[in-house]
Amino acid sequence: MGLYYRIWVDLIKRGRLINPHDRSWIVKSMIFMSMAMTFNYVLIMLLLQKYLSILSFYELKIPGLPPYASNVISFVILFISPCIIVNYLLIFRNKRYERLLKKYPYYQGKLFLGYFLISMLLPIILLWIGIIFFR
Repeated sequence: MGLYYRIWVDLIKRGRLINPHDRSWIVKSMIFMSMAMTFNYVLIMLLLQKYLSILSFYELKIPGLPPYASNVISFVILFISPCIIVNYLLIFRNKRYERLLKKYPYYQGKLFLGYFLISMLLPIILLWIGIIFFR
């Protein structure tokens, strides 16, 4: 949990420094962190489903909707919503981030940037490795 909080503090302080009088840093921070966490969550679930043959039940089919709309809604419910809820409960509920900002140091945004880039690039790199070496 300590690394999670450090990444959040780094993101929040960076967002506040960019535009200190605008409160949109809350929404922007939530979007960036939730996006990175969603990519990690999807990657973990895909690996578990592919290599451990468990979680094949982790899908949501909504009858009466076109397949594309059903897939989008299913993705939002199963992957994006859990990340947003966890982030809200652990960071923003009761303004917990204010206590965390006092407790953890600021790394000039480098800690979050590293986490974000790894979260975005790792699935792409693994996909390319799979295509090249494991056809």
